[in-house]
Amino acid sequence: MSEAGTILVGRSTGPNPKPEVLTLRLANRHGLVAGATGTGKTVTLQVLAEGFSNAGVPVFAADIKGDLSGLAAAGEAKPHFVKRAEELGIPYEPDRFPTVFWDLFGEQGHPIRGTITEMGPLLLARLLELNDTQEGVLNIAFRVADENQWPLIDLKDLRALLTFLSENAKELSATYGNVASSSIGAIQRALLVLENQGADKFLGEPALNLSDFMRTDREGRGFVNILAADKLMQRPRLYASFLLWMLSELFEQLPEVGDLDKPKLVFFFDEAHLLFNDAPKALLDAVEQVVRLIRSKGVGVYFVTQNPLDVPETVLGQLGNRVQHALRAFTPRDQRAVRAAAETFRQNPGFDVAKAITELAVGEALVSFLEAKGTPSIVERALIAPPQGRVGPLTPQERAAIIGASPYRGKYDEAVDNESAYEMLAKRKDLDSAPAEAAAQTEGGLSGMLGGWLGSVLGGGEEAPKGKGRARRPPPSLAEQVLGNAARSMARKVGTEVGNAILRNVLGGLTKK
Repeated sequence: MSEAGTILVGRSTGPNPKPEVLTLRLANRHGLVAGATGTGKTVTLQVLAEGFSNAGVPVFAADIKGDLSGLAAAGEAKPHFVKRAEELGIPYEPDRFPTVFWDLFGEQGHPIRGTITEMGPLLLARLLELNDTQEGVLNIAFRVADENQWPLIDLKDLRALLTFLSENAKELSATYGNVASSSIGAIQRALLVLENQGADKFLGEPALNLSDFMRTDREGRGFVNILAADKLMQRPRLYASFLLWMLSELFEQLPEVGDLDKPKLVFFFDEAHLLFNDAPKALLDAVEQVVRLIRSKGVGVYFVTQNPLDVPETVLGQLGNRVQHALRAFTPRDQRAVRAAAETFRQNPGFDVAKAITELAVGEALVSFLEAKGTPSIVERALIAPPQGRVGPLTPQERAAIIGASPYRGKYDEAVDNESAYEMLAKRKDLDSAPAEAAAQTEGGLSGMLGGWLGSVLGGGEEAPKGKGRARRPPPSLAEQVLGNAARSMARKVGTEVGNAILRNVLGGLTKK
């Protein structure tokens, strides 16, 4: 068993073997779990998640292959697990952990939703793969929405706003800069592609309350929030943008707490290379800043990736807790990765770190955790502890039972459509068109009325109405009919022009008052 305030990760195998533990008080200094496919990264992630949960620290992790769902079920006393526990000097105790399942598409867990406004123009531009000019127009759209207090909730809000920009491009360009119709069209097309990828299910309400990620059960153990990401991984930009959105939301919403005895939340970024691939410098700078400052909010961030070179150096330098599984050195890039990984450790004179990285067996790793004063410990070769939960996915029936008993059942499952920019812009358009329609109807009515009146005066009218004491007018001659028709036509023209002039004077006087 681990000491109080620590998580047992494994046991070193050197001349002086000792437990390798992660100190909870320093767990918000972030970390890295790296290694080639099949070397044991997922099991290490599971061991860390179990340790945090037992310590009362909630966890969020993306489940790429579905294996992490096994945390919700007790493990089995398999011979190699029992043997590994004996080598570490601990009993093997299968256990299950409080788990909540989430899914952006609402298929394998509770839906997670965020708003367009929360996403922001920087992340949304990356998600839409916009160029600099198009991103500039998107920033103008957000500014216009903010100044007019038009909430941007879902994709139809943004579409309506872009249509407004297109219809008022000349006026807006004078204030905010060029609003090119070509850029608006490109953004609209990108939104259509995004919707076809299922992003419309993520962008909407009810928006996620991040405090729901930071709960403990009745026994004081932290909930493990697992995001079903097998389908999401087919849309890497959506996956990366979503995770970065969550990280930025945590940074903005959580108060400053400094260094606590244990983190308030630990965040695992699996397949971390997807966060940084083709990312613009502005986004990389934002990620670096958030990672550097979010530890003061009590949040620990752990990147899980195959190659340490996947993480930018500015971010890699902030990851104090390291677990390095085996790397292959078949290509020049692989060899550079091995050297880079070896150089990031505090060297151990007892063995060649670079050589050891290529020789590690499955379930074995090089580990270095922060010591009491916040300095990295000397790297050690260690056996990783066996997980207590099941190694492998739940069945669909088991997952459905856990979702049905979830504390968030019914809270996020149904989408809602509150009034936002789409409805507000529609009302604005109706109000703008109403005076013009009323004016057209009034002008036509006055013109017709005056024209008819003048026509009756000048044209003499048709047959006199029947009535008591009045004689029927004799039928007009052909000449009279011709003259009468001409007179009535001229009267209608004069009446229409006079009516229009009167109407313009009346309406002009009203608008000047």
